[in-house]
Amino acid sequence: MTLQNKIIPVTDLRQNCSVIWCDETMRGAIVDPGGDVEKIISGVEEAGVTPELILITHGHMDHAGGAAAMAEHFNVPIEGPHIDDKFLVDALPHQGAMYDVPGCRTYEPTRWLKGGDNIKFGNIVIDVLHCPGHTPGHVVFYERGRAMAFVGDVIFKGSIGRTDFIMGNHEDLIHSIRETLFPLGDGVTFVPGHGSTSTFGEERKTNPYVGDSVVG
Repeated sequence: MTLQNKIIPVTDLRQNCSVIWCDETMRGAIVDPGGDVEKIISGVEEAGVTPELILITHGHMDHAGGAAAMAEHFNVPIEGPHIDDKFLVDALPHQGAMYDVPGCRTYEPTRWLKGGDNIKFGNIVIDVLHCPGHTPGHVVFYERGRAMAFVGDVIFKGSIGRTDFIMGNHEDLIHSIRETLFPLGDGVTFVPGHGSTSTFGEERKTNPYVGDSVVG
């Protein structure tokens, strides 16, 4: 049994929506469907996955704007983010209008997530990590078997999340990366909200904002 994943870039912001699934059961989840709902649905169908839930890392529209439509299409619940991002989820239509991202709708999740929660689909168990900084209610999804994390906008290959948005906090972000994510292990591969995948080990070595030579 292994976690599989497929990245589908969505919206003009090229946000990495991820379809993830258990290769034994083909049951899965959709992480951060920010928009381009029909494109995501096609990707799910091409992979042969049966979605069981929608997972949201944080409340920005390029990550959460398509969640309501996706949940309705597949008749599945939405889980996440942490309740501290409720103000952003409530404002999704306003965010979409501001940034010209069509179709953004608010939603009420079946479960607001918190650090220490678990998510299950097929034979896969996902750990939830609360990683504030980019937003106060940002969460990360971590699967131990494949050592893979879906980190939203906390950290990127060679960079880190912005903290100049409302309720962003640079100190919290650095703490989330250094004290919550990096201890998971250098070999962990992460899928960021934008751009290429990397590993925590590579970022510890080379990241100019949060690497060991800068912060350690």
